[in-house]
Formats: sequence, structure tokens, C-alpha cells
Amino acid sequence: MPRVMFLPDRRAVEVRPGTTLLEASRRARVAIRTRCGGMASCLMCKVGVPPAQASALQEPGPAERRMIGPLLQEGVRLSCQARVRSDVTVTIPEDPLKAAIRKKLEEQQRERDELW
Repeated sequence: MPRVMFLPDRRAVEVRPGTTLLEASRRARVAIRTRCGGMASCLMCKVGVPPAQASALQEPGPAERRMIGPLLQEGVRLSCQARVRSDVTVTIPEDPLKAAIRKKLEEQQRERDELW
């Protein structure tokens, strides 16, 4: 069975071929944001797959091609649509809210450091 590794959590799970990355993430207890329930309409479940591993996933279907477009060439896939063929490593982007909070905290720390 194919093995899916999720970064940055470094959690892996074995799944049957044809399993979506979103389903695999749930089995691995890795959070991927989604609002549409896997219908390829919210674009929240985007993940990154190294271009060298593109063949580890089934070809994008029409809905994914329409929604992602040229980003497919950069390794961006919709986890609700991308289906596993073989071992693959998937990078989950940082949640936008967490990223904003992290950035603000880093700015505050730099300001404190400059004062001392």
C-alpha cells in the first residue's frame, strides 16, 4: 500500500491506491482546512507535492484543472481531488491565521530586541 508523508508534521499513513490526500490526512490526524466537503469549490485544501513526485498521484481531473490552473505546474494540488497512486510526500501550507499571528509575534520580538 502507498505511504503518504505529511510535512511539516512528519506524520505518515498507508492508504489504498485511489485514496484522496484529504482522506489520507484525516487518517493520519493531520489537519487540512476545507469548507466545501471535498467538492473542489473552496480552494482551501491546497497542498504542495514535489514535482519529482507528481506521478505518485493520479492526473488532475477537470474540476481540479479548472480551479488550480497553472499552479498545477508548481506542484499545487487540491487534497480533496488528488488521489494517491504510490508513495508521496505532501506539504501542507501554514494556516493563514497562524501565519499572521506568527509574523506579528516575530515583529514584536524584534522590536523588544532593538530596545535592549
